[in-house]
Amino acid sequence: MQAIARPLARVAPKHVRYTGSLSAWSAVPAGPPDPILGVTEAFKADKDPRKINLGVGAYRDENGKPYVLNAVKKAEEILAQQNPDKEYLPITGLPEFTQAAAKLAYGADSAPLLSNSVAATQSISGTGALRIGGSFLGRFYPHSKAIYIPTPSWGNHTPIFRDSGLEVKNYRYFDKKTVGLDFKGLKEDLKNMPEKSIVLLHACAHNPTGVDPTPEQWKEISDIMKEKSLFPFFDMAYQGFASGSTSHDAFAVRHFVTEGHQIALAQSFAKNMGLYGERVGLFSLVTADPEERARVDSQLKIVIRPMYSNPPLHGARIAATILRNQDLYSLWESEVKHMAGRIIDMRHRLHDNLVNLKTPGDWQHITRQIGMFSFTGLTQPQTKALAEKAHIYMTADGRISMAGLNSGNIDYFSESVSKAVKGEL
Repeated sequence: MQAIARPLARVAPKHVRYTGSLSAWSAVPAGPPDPILGVTEAFKADKDPRKINLGVGAYRDENGKPYVLNAVKKAEEILAQQNPDKEYLPITGLPEFTQAAAKLAYGADSAPLLSNSVAATQSISGTGALRIGGSFLGRFYPHSKAIYIPTPSWGNHTPIFRDSGLEVKNYRYFDKKTVGLDFKGLKEDLKNMPEKSIVLLHACAHNPTGVDPTPEQWKEISDIMKEKSLFPFFDMAYQGFASGSTSHDAFAVRHFVTEGHQIALAQSFAKNMGLYGERVGLFSLVTADPEERARVDSQLKIVIRPMYSNPPLHGARIAATILRNQDLYSLWESEVKHMAGRIIDMRHRLHDNLVNLKTPGDWQHITRQIGMFSFTGLTQPQTKALAEKAHIYMTADGRISMAGLNSGNIDYFSESVSKAVKGEL
């Protein structure tokens, strides 16, 4: 029987064949917009010459421009003359940097440092240090898999620790009524935590409030944590940048270590050296002795290796050169003091302006707070009005970056805030 011929099936070209098919990523939901990025985008789209961006967490000079420290420029000149290679760093980073950075934080006379009992690793800025610490604690801290962070805290703390495998809980910190520290609530929450819980502490220049405990309050916090055997994890992103003094800003860290706490510490050199894009940081842990330090160090390498293998080179060389060269170190200290001083001056200018304009409310919290950020106490409707009517951009909760203010815009900002609070904007 003769076979019946069938028409050949038409085969679509490869570039057409899967058109209209379901994408592998079709079920991926859109993530929420970043609140800081939204502020920046709105600022960029605004054409008004009076516009002010107070959302960005980076230092700006008196003219509102990014500032590269002279100490950094000179360090780069020295490095260029040395014509260094571009080889991989060890997993835990540049030894000259890790040693100098740990000394800056703990102090030259630190007993754990002198006994070689501090495990330290270079990190991808403060964010990377926190992530390394979270992952290490998640694997090896035997007493808890939860970490308590202050309310409020830096917005990235929760996702960093959550993605590290830790449960994130909160303790009271900020008092909205006084726009200051809720010290009573803080102490009560510490006392009510399960023993040996992990507690995140902002070493200085609390982000986002700018509200820090006093040295005496830090001593009380240390005593309570020692009594409850709580584990302190310090985030120190602003050493020197807060008060202008590296030793003053390291008070809490050094006091806790002196009191016998085995702390974890995350450091960043983004703010105090202006090395934002270089991503320079350090994570460290106080251990019992050199043998324990060696074991901890070996496990830190195992945590880091699958993350990013080894850290960036150039920024660590810059920081190490500054920290190890006495002339550059002195220059750097003077520049950090100048940056901190300019922000402190802006705080006083803003406070005095608001008082002179008879702005309703008590504005003393502006000068009591410290560091780059200030919780102004402005309400969401007021911040919305400032953006829409005065072209002044900040996060909806009223947090501002003090570094965005300068002699050219402080009066306009003060007048606009006063009008917003009075309902006259």
